[in-house]
Amino acid sequence: MTTTCLPSTLEGVSEIQEYVVSSSGQMSLPAAARHRWQLDRGGPVDVLDLGFGVLAVPKGEGRRLLGDLLSRDEHAERVRALGDDPDLATC
Repeated sequence: MTTTCLPSTLEGVSEIQEYVVSSSGQMSLPAAARHRWQLDRGGPVDVLDLGFGVLAVPKGEGRRLLGDLLSRDEHAERVRALGDDPDLATC
């Protein structure tokens, strides 16, 4: 399996792109990202719901990135704070 490294800067990010989310919640990953992450035939990605936005990263990078952003206790507190959000209900 190929390891994909995340860039350490936002170099190369030149514009904001707008995408449409379908009524079933589907959205396309930009072609450039699919090619860069070797997902031309599809495959898994990690998705982080940050509350104010959603971030998709190559599979296996989400947990590492979240660990870099928040401590375990800070993450647990954020999850508890979202507990009343009906969109996040799991059952």
